[in-house]
Amino acid sequence: MTSPGILVTHDRLDYASAWDLQRRLVEERITGCRPDTLLLLEHEPVFTVGRSGGAAHWGDEQGLRESGYSLYRVERGGSVTYHGPGQVVGYPILRLRNFCPGPKAYVRLLEEVLMRTLADWDIAGRRVERLPGVWVGPEPAKIAALGVRIARGVTMHGFALNATVDLAPFQRIVPCGIAGCRVTSMAELLGQSVDVALVRQRIADHFAEVFGLNWITEVDCAAEPAADFSDEGPVAGVAGERERRRSMVSLEHGGERA
Repeated sequence: MTSPGILVTHDRLDYASAWDLQRRLVEERITGCRPDTLLLLEHEPVFTVGRSGGAAHWGDEQGLRESGYSLYRVERGGSVTYHGPGQVVGYPILRLRNFCPGPKAYVRLLEEVLMRTLADWDIAGRRVERLPGVWVGPEPAKIAALGVRIARGVTMHGFALNATVDLAPFQRIVPCGIAGCRVTSMAELLGQSVDVALVRQRIADHFAEVFGLNWITEVDCAAEPAADFSDEGPVAGVAGERERRRSMVSLEHGGERA
């Protein structure tokens, strides 16, 4: 059984605009006038810092700004990461209880979406214990980052998959606050460029499969005030709520990485 979902895509969107859009969509999802939604886009070059970010992870903030980069401190979990053209960023706006019992399970579902996407290019993505995200190789290099927030039961922020993104800016930071973290991309692994639009489409396809969604036409909450998407899916029970609370404690202590 599937439930309705809306896919919103942008070829390129500056971070501030995407952040504002997320917050508006989260409010619409909380009130129930919008179904679960996935934003897929690319950003202009920008660094973002999550709740566990420390100055030692990105060094000279003024130097970053003088080099033309924006830097935003945001409410997601994790430390510092870089977003730029050639990186597919996903912001799921989901009522979490309809899909899984808690944040840890949610992170695993996002990782599954990304690993299935990489497999379409014969890239073997994998998990690394206690380090959310997707990694490749025997000496792991990070190819996809995760950093999420759950606001009144609805998710925001999400994941970033390196397709053809310039990797040089990652050398200016401690990616995700992980000392010695090496970052890679699909293009680097394949030795050739990839079609970012196709990567975005495959992410959308696998996201729908993993989360049991059926993409429908966008809705206008102002024009359709009678629409009610308050609870389309199964709701996790008491055991799920216990798991959610245990997971949230873990995530608040660094489990959510950028």
